[in-house]
Amino acid sequence: MTLQVNKQAVAQAFGRAAGHYEQYATLQRLSGDTLAALAPADYGRHLLDAGCGTGWYSRYWHQRGHHVTALDISPQMLHTARERHSAHHYLQGDIDALPLATGSVDGVWSNLAVQWSSDLRTALRQFQRVLRPGGIALFSTLLSGSLPELHQAWAPLDGRRHANRFLSDAQVRRASTGLGLRVQRQCITLHFPSALGAMRSLKGIGATHLHEGRGTGLLTRSQLAQLEYHWPQDAEGYRLSYHLLYGVLRT
Repeated sequence: MTLQVNKQAVAQAFGRAAGHYEQYATLQRLSGDTLAALAPADYGRHLLDAGCGTGWYSRYWHQRGHHVTALDISPQMLHTARERHSAHHYLQGDIDALPLATGSVDGVWSNLAVQWSSDLRTALRQFQRVLRPGGIALFSTLLSGSLPELHQAWAPLDGRRHANRFLSDAQVRRASTGLGLRVQRQCITLHFPSALGAMRSLKGIGATHLHEGRGTGLLTRSQLAQLEYHWPQDAEGYRLSYHLLYGVLRT
């Protein structure tokens, strides 16, 4: 269950988005609210927010009395989280190699971050490693089949991929074999007033790094008109659909 991930490029992409991330993070809040509903009453006092971004959910748990360590691969994201007094401690690091001692936290929270792991099983084992006995890890991730509208709109223009591949439900399950993972799935569809607005939402949350690289150059008016024509829409606007998986791991 591996992906070729350029972690430096991922960090740079999210770093560029740090200043305006929360303006566009509708999906992150919707998925985070669903994930938070899975938290048990005994979630634990000391939590790790693995892939904290600007610290929205670090603040959420901090305000509910938890002692929060915020971790992100992007120094700019971490700086923004610190400016907003999101957590008690801040660590720059990679979820595939958490810079924390074994058995050092009661709970792990990771909202839409593990899709940037190079190996999902490695990330999940890292979550379990840093948990104390009886601890719990909650995570959400994107699944294959996400962003079909983006693929459909671009296909007639250049045939290149304009969104990353994500693991399938079956691949996630194989990656978690023997770890006692419990999952649930959800599809979220967001609407935008234009195709350009939909693409700006992706750029706004830093989801601009492609595993396979990307072309250069700005959209021409002709390309934008073609995208508007081919982009799936309904009465509410231009769509972006996401398939999500929510996971619960216990030690």
